[in-house]
Amino acid sequence: MNFRKKQILPPLPAVQTAGARTVHDFPVQFYTYELFDKVRRTVPIIDAAISKIVRLIGSFQIQCSDRKQQNALEHFFKTVPVGLTGQSVYSFLDSYLDSLLVYGNAVGEIVLDKKNSYIAGLWNGNIADISVRPGASPMERQFFVRTTDGESLLPYPDRILFSALKPPSGGIYGVSVLQGLPALADILIGIYRCIGQNFDRAGNIRYAVTYRPSGDSADLAFAQERAQKIADEWSAGMLAAKSGEIRDFVSVGDVDIKVIGAEGEMPSTEIPVRQLLEQMLSKLSVPPFLLGLNWSSTERMSKQQADILTSELEYYRRLLEPVISKIAETFLRLNGSFSDISIQWDNINLQDETELAQAALYRAQTHEIEANLN
Repeated sequence: MNFRKKQILPPLPAVQTAGARTVHDFPVQFYTYELFDKVRRTVPIIDAAISKIVRLIGSFQIQCSDRKQQNALEHFFKTVPVGLTGQSVYSFLDSYLDSLLVYGNAVGEIVLDKKNSYIAGLWNGNIADISVRPGASPMERQFFVRTTDGESLLPYPDRILFSALKPPSGGIYGVSVLQGLPALADILIGIYRCIGQNFDRAGNIRYAVTYRPSGDSADLAFAQERAQKIADEWSAGMLAAKSGEIRDFVSVGDVDIKVIGAEGEMPSTEIPVRQLLEQMLSKLSVPPFLLGLNWSSTERMSKQQADILTSELEYYRRLLEPVISKIAETFLRLNGSFSDISIQWDNINLQDETELAQAALYRAQTHEIEANLN
């Protein structure tokens, strides 16, 4: 008899932040998260702006003071599994920043194998499943995950990655960039809904055919039959038009044909819609031309808008740096290295490269002039 050798599989890592979604006693934050999700799904320009911010954050290079660990660290950053479908720290940070922008908070986890010998992967947690509370001291954080039995304290909080966007003084939870936009989004969707209804009414043209019999006794005697004949011929002409056939409508007597609603003009929505979009984009700090909105703007204005966006992106980078550092340091410590790391971000766009080169040229010319004067 042939016995197959039993395959020994490595121990599966346990994910702490994968909560059970069967619980119904969600806190107030969960319903706020649902509201922000609805706003993003309903208004395409908000979704486009958030996706644009995530992409414009750019890439970075991780530098390790121990040159022996540099290649291993770079390889880890490119190949570490993320959830069920992702790979690389960059993929993890994209989802992490997306959650931070939309919900004001983001949670992730460094997943170790059961022997705690290496990083098995990274996990983007659902912030709606996690509660954060202060511990024994104001500087200590405790993380709870929702389960079918209520809440459970996470036993390894040092593996949790948590960020809050502009939390209020003394607060734990951050503030979403969509804060204040649900009311504007509701007005905007109401305008678009009315536009659709008006086009359903005015775009699908309907006619009013009126037959006025004269005072002649013969006309009055056959008025009903003539009105029915006119109606039948008009209906036949409309049905023929659907199949591409052109039929003329010929009638005798006093017959009046008008388009229903032709006298009422559709109200202009350009100004109110633009005002609402301006409020939304000012909250998101995304220039209109990056989203394909052809609003009139001067070259100087576009440059200023780009500078504002650059400062916003640098702020988001500062929020991500502690997360990147913690992942890198955990990897190095598990490999027995206590070397330091640094993060070198790429310049945000080619325009920055040009301005930096021009600034370097000006500095070199200044040094040359000063040297000649001395």
